[in-house]
Amino acid sequence: MDDLKFGKRNKRGDWAPDAPIETAPLFDFPPRLKAVLHWLPHYFFPWNAIFAASAVAYWAWVVPSVETMQSISIGWAAWLYAVNAACVFLFYGAFELHLYVLRRQQNRFKYNGKFPSEQRSKAFWFESQNIDNMLRTFLSGVTIWTGIEVVMLWAYANGYAPWLSLAENPWTLALVALVVPIIHEFHFFCVHRLIHTPFLYKWVHSVHHNSVNPSPWSSLSMHPVEHLLYFGTAFYHLILPSNPVIMLYQLHFAGFGAIPGHVGFDKVEVTDDKAIDSHAYTHYLHHKYFEVNYGDALIPLDKWFGTFHDGTPEGEARMQERYRKRKERLAARKARLEAKGATQ
Repeated sequence: MDDLKFGKRNKRGDWAPDAPIETAPLFDFPPRLKAVLHWLPHYFFPWNAIFAASAVAYWAWVVPSVETMQSISIGWAAWLYAVNAACVFLFYGAFELHLYVLRRQQNRFKYNGKFPSEQRSKAFWFESQNIDNMLRTFLSGVTIWTGIEVVMLWAYANGYAPWLSLAENPWTLALVALVVPIIHEFHFFCVHRLIHTPFLYKWVHSVHHNSVNPSPWSSLSMHPVEHLLYFGTAFYHLILPSNPVIMLYQLHFAGFGAIPGHVGFDKVEVTDDKAIDSHAYTHYLHHKYFEVNYGDALIPLDKWFGTFHDGTPEGEARMQERYRKRKERLAARKARLEAKGATQ
């Protein structure tokens, strides 16, 4: 495909889409029914449908019996870890192989024209972004993902979480399943703002931001504290009227759903003339500029809090103006403290 029909490439080889980022019309006021109906298929396909299907498959073929889950044991916990690790390796690895190893679409639709394997940095273990990202994914990410999964399944098996049956509560469960991405977005935004506070950013979130040029394995490359906060989205189902399948969907939305935002390409080509939209540009700009787009634009939280960057020159100008005002506030505060110190 010709990516220049959809965007432009600068002298460094970085590509950017022509169309500005738009937030989902779901929360627009006044409501725009036509826009919502046009957007709705994109809410389900392809990504959310994949993550929901994987949760159903887990429940059918992977998750142990309720009797087994009533007590936590190394056996079934290790089994879940092995399956999670294998699925992550296959799912993440498929994108890595297609886009970064074989480079089947070269740098078409790639936001950052360079590939991580071409750049070594002491910020990473063994000075390799890929090795660092993979080790953090499997040593910490999949481990904590599995730990939370085990705790939640144990809670369901012992009646500590509200378990509604599909036969008796189809509409309630359908509604909860529909809002899984919204729960994730709300949780992700709140946690993301929290770990951008100076102390937590320095000691926790900076690990993830080392991957300025993100690739598939960057998706779950985080500090263990961030993994715990990130996958903590499953704990909402200790309160919500839900069931284990929807809880698994929530976890899979976080675990497998991290891929689209970090794939590094705007479109993933599947044939010579067809491609799947990654919708990754929103989060790519966060990795590039650090203090914009804390959410993924499903809920317009960044618009409401003044941190939205839509990828346009106007968005760039708003960001720079916000930085300028913050710099002035910090300078004024420093001047007041110095003046106060001089009078004492």
